[in-house]
Amino acid sequence: MKKSFLPVLILAASILYIFFIPDEPLWFKLIFKLIPMVLIIMYAFLQMPGDKLKIHWLILTGLVFCSIGDATLHWFIIGLSAFLIGHLFYIAAFLTQWKYSLYRLLSILPLGIFGLVMGVRMLGALQASGDDALIVPVLFYIFAIILMAWSAFMTGNRWLIIGSLLFVASDSVLAWNMFVAPVAYSHLLIMSTYYSAQFSIAHSVASFRKPIIGNK
Repeated sequence: MKKSFLPVLILAASILYIFFIPDEPLWFKLIFKLIPMVLIIMYAFLQMPGDKLKIHWLILTGLVFCSIGDATLHWFIIGLSAFLIGHLFYIAAFLTQWKYSLYRLLSILPLGIFGLVMGVRMLGALQASGDDALIVPVLFYIFAIILMAWSAFMTGNRWLIIGSLLFVASDSVLAWNMFVAPVAYSHLLIMSTYYSAQFSIAHSVASFRKPIIGNK
């Protein structure tokens, strides 16, 4: 399969899942939910250069764990745990490309404020609904995804920054819809931003190559 054709196939599979696949039966829905992610993983692998770096394998592993999260999110804690592991791999990957600048460093302020607001709102909603067992996992997940987004900013890579922000947007809509109040067109918003986030992260793989050391 040609690498140049995969983005079109990913888009088509995503549209098919978002707009046309019914909620039941669950196994049928999960198969079509995973197809775009399988294609995105293939795309990431094909983007990897011959001289592979640690970041390539870490991103690929993160994509795999997020796919496991997709397949198991119906069982919330299991799916959340898989996504959390995926984010930890993303964080480890992005930190290998840390490029200091004050501007990028200060991105922690809006990200941190957003994470704090979401955390407080989720805490209140979970306490009100009696889901106290979810408080620690959900709050830790919010911390992890904000850290993932910040570490993406610190790379200076536009595809990682776009991908991380889309991931934050997707998970924020998902959390709000699940625990706070219904969100109009939530399925469309969650899945379109999610697939776009993962594709952007996969696309970034081609940006990272071993430096060419010239002869002195």
